[in-house]
Amino acid sequence: MSDTAPVRTALFEEHLQLDANMVDFHGFELPIWYSNIKEEHLATRATAGLFDVSHMGSFRFHGPKVREWLQSLATQRVSSIAPSRCAYTHFLDEDGYLIDDMIFAVVSETEILGVPNASMIGVMWDWFTSHLPADGSVVLEDLSDATSILALQGPDAKAILDRAVGEGQHVARFKWRRLSDNPLGISGWIQGTGYTGEAGYEIFIPNEDAALLWRSLIGAGAVPIGLGARDTLRLEKGFLLSGVDFCSPPLDEEGHDGFLSRDSWETNVPFGLDLDHEFVGRHRVVSHDESDARWWGIRYIEKGPLPRPGKEVQSLDGQTIGRLTSGAPAPSLGNVGIGIGYMSGVNEGDEVLIVASPRKSVRAEVVRPPFY
Repeated sequence: MSDTAPVRTALFEEHLQLDANMVDFHGFELPIWYSNIKEEHLATRATAGLFDVSHMGSFRFHGPKVREWLQSLATQRVSSIAPSRCAYTHFLDEDGYLIDDMIFAVVSETEILGVPNASMIGVMWDWFTSHLPADGSVVLEDLSDATSILALQGPDAKAILDRAVGEGQHVARFKWRRLSDNPLGISGWIQGTGYTGEAGYEIFIPNEDAALLWRSLIGAGAVPIGLGARDTLRLEKGFLLSGVDFCSPPLDEEGHDGFLSRDSWETNVPFGLDLDHEFVGRHRVVSHDESDARWWGIRYIEKGPLPRPGKEVQSLDGQTIGRLTSGAPAPSLGNVGIGIGYMSGVNEGDEVLIVASPRKSVRAEVVRPPFY
């Protein structure tokens, strides 16, 4: 256990004012809930939730050949992403294992902004730095410590954004733009991205503007949401969580017996992988056959103890075929048990058993997420 106190975001005092239940999350002190997970989850689906995701990183890459350089490291064909668009990608190590995933925004032909996961900021900084061109033609900047990120997600997100910041800030799904002049006087940029599957935004602003924007969005109708509902929301959409559903091998070996060391083929994500270009680790991605374990979802078809991370998956004849990496009741689906994990020899629609407790295995159907 680390003796270092967790980092507090610029919104820490705002969370305390709302009586948030605070936890240490990957070295950051963040709210797990304000009321309860289910209520906050359903509020995001029905109206709009507001999340402090300032623990996530913020990198800036720039230079005359930045797109070609990043493409050589990314599973995504970066050169095909037009300026003002965002995209999802994986980064693999030299052996082809997934280090981290990232949403990036192509600002221009010479500038890209990226969002590394919270616990991987240092790892990804070292990875990118080690691959920078020797001639200095690509420059990497870490904006993380000076930047707060607020995510506004849900069907009412646009109306709330308009009321809070003034009309004209809206950006379409997976698009990027700078914040224009506004009554709050805040600066930064806004992206049509998020981790809930709902329409909405991620807003990147200087730390000193965070509290003002937070209060304005809540005053305009946004519901503050903690990490607990953020996790169930992303699970219903089948979004992978770094360090939980996959893990860089050096970190995986510390506590997960190598099970979470995966590549882009194994994660079975239907976007972010373009095999029509060369990138670090590509050789492993193309080496698989259909018998190898791959990421799938499961949905309970009978009642029983709920699916949880680490639970074994068996065939109907009792053979071990995999393990869950995430699992929970789905609030948007009447609390039915859902989960994701890696399984061998299955197809969509197959029935499997989840060893939910020493005394009970529960029948489940293999599905391809999203669940909701």
